[in-house]
Amino acid sequence: MILQLLQPEGAQRILRDTAKLSALHNVSYQLLAGSPAPRKRFLAVGLASVQRPRGFYLLATLQSLFSQSTEEELQEMVVVVHLADTDPSWNVRVAATIAQKFTRHILLGRLLLIHAPPEFYPTLEGLKRNFNDAEERVRFRSKQNVDYAFLLAFAANLSSYYLMIEDDVWSARSFLTAIRRALASQESSNWATLEFSKLGYIGKLYRSSDLPRLAHFLLLFYQEMPCDWLLVHFRQLLAQKDVIRFKPSLFQHMGLYSSFQGTVNRLEDEDFQADALDLPDNPPASLYTSMSIFENYEPLKAYSSAQGYFWGKDPAAGSTFSIVFKHPARVSRVRVRTGSKERPGDFLRAGLLELGQRRDRSQHCSFYIPVGSFEKGMLEQRGLERVLPGPVECVRIRVTQDQSEWLIIESIDIWTTAGT
Repeated sequence: MILQLLQPEGAQRILRDTAKLSALHNVSYQLLAGSPAPRKRFLAVGLASVQRPRGFYLLATLQSLFSQSTEEELQEMVVVVHLADTDPSWNVRVAATIAQKFTRHILLGRLLLIHAPPEFYPTLEGLKRNFNDAEERVRFRSKQNVDYAFLLAFAANLSSYYLMIEDDVWSARSFLTAIRRALASQESSNWATLEFSKLGYIGKLYRSSDLPRLAHFLLLFYQEMPCDWLLVHFRQLLAQKDVIRFKPSLFQHMGLYSSFQGTVNRLEDEDFQADALDLPDNPPASLYTSMSIFENYEPLKAYSSAQGYFWGKDPAAGSTFSIVFKHPARVSRVRVRTGSKERPGDFLRAGLLELGQRRDRSQHCSFYIPVGSFEKGMLEQRGLERVLPGPVECVRIRVTQDQSEWLIIESIDIWTTAGT
């Protein structure tokens, strides 16, 4: 737990530092370019940037955010960049370059460049060296926590939702529309964080109403651990136990060199997909299987945005995995991936995909038609709306051959067409 990391003397110093910062709205930000729009937007995209020893990716990141969005999407978005370097001349120089390159977006209130002056920062000297990190690394990550805290506090009233990214990422096309769809799928969920990338603090979505709390949280524990670890604790404290991550990822890390000491950093999200409009719909459904389930690897994990996958024991010919829609849907495309990176051998050796219609009151459909077979554990079928007349009520995977290996179903993606 975080509180156990705080030694009495450390806690006293932190509380002294953060007492000055308890009213974050009193921080006097320098507005380097742009001005907040009078109308609240749907989404604020926030990133902090400092001078790197090697590489400079901020302009490409901004270009990607804007060029991958339609004009309609841009009207619902504001990008906030916290230029947080300790060298004021670098901040001013970069702000001028951005203002020149993205003049239109600044004039339309879609891009804001800010800076929180150093006098508002807590001490960055004599910090605790948790995890035996080098003093320089502790100073770097502690300052980064504060950089983000000030950014979050500034952005709290700009939009309904806030997306955290880094200053070296590519964006998928129409990522805002994909996020809107993801939010619709979580309408009844009391989530704290939705994730659109598996990397660090790239693609983390928050309700803007939670930003003041998150800003204070990062300030309070700024010297304890890296920002991405603190974000996990924040999610858990807001009673969201499981990660809710959407695939494919909407953001990809582009930088080769880290902002800390310029070390080579080849991080990549293999779940990234450049076209966000190609995301599946996965209509609300109940899931059933005739296979024994290993531990907590439930069927829902293969179909929902929950972290993990389905893992079934002893699949045999005739074993089934069924998706029963809450409401009939016109299915146009289905993609199923079995096996996993960690256990590539646990894939489906032989099986069929079937679409069904319910003819009775049971939880399953009484009529099924096969529409495709698995090849090397994978299946993707398109044009399915032409195969079965009328809406589909069930989608079923049926094992057609005994296999000694267990079965992992990593993901099931279903696309539907209008007229459901």
